[in-house]
Amino acid sequence: MRTSFAHFRWRLHGACLVPALALAGCASLPPPTAELSAAQQAVARADAADAQQYAVDDLERARTALSRAQAAMAVGKERDARALAALSEASADLASARSEQAQAEATLLQRRSEVAALRQRLGMEDPR
Repeated sequence: MRTSFAHFRWRLHGACLVPALALAGCASLPPPTAELSAAQQAVARADAADAQQYAVDDLERARTALSRAQAAMAVGKERDARALAALSEASADLASARSEQAQAEATLLQRRSEVAALRQRLGMEDPR
């Protein structure tokens, strides 16, 4: 009996598929050290932006996620570590933004108060 090309083709597919699946199983992402570092830097920026005073909950969420990411990394759960590091970085960035917003609003209120005091001293009417 003569082997047809179709029969040979299925064997060829099978022979190529096994190494491809083996390589796909071995392929993994590098450890999330860069993500952890970025999260640590974001938490440090939030601290520098006085988030402890203006965005306590967001900063605490960032710190908790960062410590959980570090713990996950320590036990080899790199996927969890990567996700938690991203959550930490996002929460820290949110804390920084909210802190900066609160400081800007406080500065605006102070400037408006100063303008009102100057208008009063000059005897000008408040335009509101």
